[in-house]
Amino acid sequence: MELVVGRVAKSHGVRGELVVEVRTDEPEARFAPGVTLRGRLARSKEVRDFTVESAREHSGRLLVVLAGVVGREAADALRGTLFFIDSADLPPSADPEEYYDHELEGLTVQLTDSTVVGTVREVLHSAAGELLSVTAAEDGREILIPFVTAIVPTVSVREKLIVIDPPEGLLDPE
Repeated sequence: MELVVGRVAKSHGVRGELVVEVRTDEPEARFAPGVTLRGRLARSKEVRDFTVESAREHSGRLLVVLAGVVGREAADALRGTLFFIDSADLPPSADPEEYYDHELEGLTVQLTDSTVVGTVREVLHSAAGELLSVTAAEDGREILIPFVTAIVPTVSVREKLIVIDPPEGLLDPE
C-alpha cells in the first residue's frame, strides 16, 4: 500500500525549490539529502524517482530541492506531485498508543453500546490535532471525530474496530 508523505504545493523562488506540504511524522528522515522519493505526477500520473538535494523549513512548510529540477518552470511542472512510500517499508510502531494513518483507514467505528457509527475514511491532521473522518453507516455523510482518548477510548487494529464515547451532539447532523 502506498502512503503519501508529501505533496508539492507550488514552486518557491526562481531556482527550483518546491514548497512541500508534509504528510509524515518524520520529515527529517523522509526528505533528508540523498533520499530517493517516489513521486506520482499530478498531470500525467507518471511515477518517477526523485533524489533530495536539500530540505529546510520555511514558514511552517518544507522547502525541498530535488536533483535535476532547476528553475521555476521545472518546479512548477511538479505542482501537485505526491511523494509516497510503501507501507511494507515501515517498521512497526514501538508505541502501542500510536498508529499509522493507513492502519486506521477502513476500521469500523462503533459506540460503547456496539451501535455501528461508520467507517474511517481517512485521518486528518490539523493544527488542533488529529480527526477521524468517518463515513456514516446510516446516510454516508462525513462525521469528524477528534482522535483523543476521552472520545476514542479503544482502538483495535487487530479487530478492525474503533470504539468511541462521543459527547452529546458530536454525531448529530448539522
